Amino acid sequence: MLAETVQEWTREWEARGLQKGLHEGEARVLLRQMRHRFGPTPAWAEEKVMAADLPTLERWAEAVLDAGSLEEVFR
Repeated sequence: MLAETVQEWTREWEARGLQKGLHEGEARVLLRQMRHRFGPTPAWAEEKVMAADLPTLERWAEAVLDAGSLEEVFR
């Protein structure tokens, strides 16, 4: 029983680690895209990116391709 519990915890930790890694990777790419397109990224934008969930980051990563300004990315 203890071994099963430990295995379940391990699976949960791995899943959380994967989610965190996906989030961090998507956020880094988005920040890099924004810097390339609009220049230095203000702190407020970086904070917004780091606080967003994964689906929102994905939406913004697409929006940055067509946005005329940094503010438009977040609309």
